[in-house]
Amino acid sequence: MTEVKSPEVPAPPATVPAELTPGHRRWHGLRPYLPLVALALALAVPYSTLTLPGIFEGPLNSPGTLQLLAVCLVFGGLAAGYDLLFGRTGLLSFGHALYFAAGVYGTDILITRAGLPLWQAALLTITGGTILAALLGAIALRTVGIAFAMVTLAFAQVGAILVARDFGGLTGGEEGLPLDVSGLPAGLVGVANTVNLYWLALAYLAVVVLVVHRVSGSPTGRVLAGLRDDERRIGVLGLDPYRFKLVAFTLAGGLAAAAGVVYCLIVGGASPHITSSELTLSLLVMVVLGGPGTRWGPVLGGILYMYLDHRLTAFGSSDAVNSLPAFLSHPLSQPLFVLGTVFILAVYFFPGGLASLKSRLTPLLTALRRPPALH
Repeated sequence: MTEVKSPEVPAPPATVPAELTPGHRRWHGLRPYLPLVALALALAVPYSTLTLPGIFEGPLNSPGTLQLLAVCLVFGGLAAGYDLLFGRTGLLSFGHALYFAAGVYGTDILITRAGLPLWQAALLTITGGTILAALLGAIALRTVGIAFAMVTLAFAQVGAILVARDFGGLTGGEEGLPLDVSGLPAGLVGVANTVNLYWLALAYLAVVVLVVHRVSGSPTGRVLAGLRDDERRIGVLGLDPYRFKLVAFTLAGGLAAAAGVVYCLIVGGASPHITSSELTLSLLVMVVLGGPGTRWGPVLGGILYMYLDHRLTAFGSSDAVNSLPAFLSHPLSQPLFVLGTVFILAVYFFPGGLASLKSRLTPLLTALRRPPALH
């Protein structure tokens, strides 16, 4: 009998894991330098005359654009500090706006009413905001879950009522309290010095990112992550969950008070809307939009949210929206409607926030780059 040999079929080429490809290794080698690249770009903004129609109303180095970017940077840092509670420790606080408002009003009152120089007012305000967070946190953290959220909300509402009723004639009530610029350094006063406020906001953001990153990578940060995942395990290990949660609560409150100092200088005063619970809910949206528990997600979420909040207000009153039919112009003229729609779409398509964008797009990009199969 003759042996029939089947035709030889060439073996398919071996698939190289993505982790071993040169492009992947090159990307991972560049990732540590990306924050420095972002910082360099942020430092170059005040020197750029680039105009981006539809994105900013003037050149990048115009006072209006720099002020908008400064506000976005402050809220990026504020969201990163709030993520220390929500994303890294698992504490849902509805009263975080109280410590931000303490920073804003504390700075304004000490400069305008008491006549203190800026450095003294800032130091006393940040110290006072940190102590306030420690005292209220010591009470609120005796509860857990939804009870903790309600206690923090109650504290924030007390602060909002005191501000609205012009407690002691200090806050200006519903009209707010303009900042007395005569007590400020000359370099922080006037439209021409808006760039200095931008530098101040950028420095604040850098400090917050550094502090949160160092805490997260420390033994304390690993305990906080354990509290978020399973608090009972931390107790079994002989550690006191209450003390670690109080540390996170106090640190987040101090960072929020520092944000209030910078924000007061940028906007030139204090207004009662910053004491509302809506601000804390906005912080929660910023963190979820960016990606809770990630290094850069809350920062990106805070910057994007505040940019959209400011720009959508101008967009809603533009001629392009007013010329639309009523069933479209009415909802589009409301910034909160557009922001809510963006948030719902982002949560639906990217549950992990903007920080998960790369991991969700990588399979799609890999499939598009893959050569078609030979039949």
